[in-house]
Amino acid sequence: MARILSILVGLFFTVALAWSFGLGFYTWATDPAAPTAEHEFHLHPKEVAFASDGAFGKFDKQQLQRGFQVYKEVCSACHSLNHVAFRDLAQLGYSEGQVKAIAAGFQVPGTDPNTGEANLRPGMPTDYFPKPFANDVAARAANNNAVPPDLSLMTKARHDGPAYVYSLLTGFQAQPAKLLKEFPDSKTPSGLHYNPYFANLNLAMAPPLTGPGQVEYGPGNPKPTVDQMAKDVSAFLIWTAEPSLDKRKQTGLAVTLFLLFATVLGYMSYRNIWAGKKH
Repeated sequence: MARILSILVGLFFTVALAWSFGLGFYTWATDPAAPTAEHEFHLHPKEVAFASDGAFGKFDKQQLQRGFQVYKEVCSACHSLNHVAFRDLAQLGYSEGQVKAIAAGFQVPGTDPNTGEANLRPGMPTDYFPKPFANDVAARAANNNAVPPDLSLMTKARHDGPAYVYSLLTGFQAQPAKLLKEFPDSKTPSGLHYNPYFANLNLAMAPPLTGPGQVEYGPGNPKPTVDQMAKDVSAFLIWTAEPSLDKRKQTGLAVTLFLLFATVLGYMSYRNIWAGKKH
């Protein structure tokens, strides 16, 4: 009796689940959701190529240094790099002395050895990039109630990360008249900025790259246009998210070649051992 009852209960729940699924599917198919400004005007990231793309791509260290310069002079005022230490910059081609000088240009939290009180001191190569704000309250107060995200892993945290960063930096524009005509209630609020590459179209960050020459590159580098600076800092953030990318590709190529060789060797051994024998 108990077994029959348990079967009936299970059958009831199965039918109820199938009914709910069928009803939901019917509702979705016959009554689509009302269009929204975010759905109609949000754009996918632009097409952009980086030197590190593809199985054989490698970091362009000169571009990474330019990208770091853009981060240091523009982005570091609001965004942190919590997972990057100053000594890691040696991978970009900086000398030991240059790394020490870069680190000393930042103030990092420390402790006064005489009083034990917290203070700020010049950074050292072993330190990590400091946060630009003491806490989230200070960050919100300075950024229209928004906390600027850490950029260390940004190109891994977003779909099409490098292209997303590049598109966002170059995508600030006036709100289209068509959007306001179709969705009058979607006017960008005061203090926010319209960008079609951002999920909800409006973000608290003002355009960080405002014009050519905002960052002055050294001799032998391309002109620092907004487009070039956006590409350079995006390439730098690819490196911060995966600094071992070049080594990983080299290791992957070596392993692939070894496996191909081992496969051929194994097949030849199989043919030699089993030659002339019936299967």
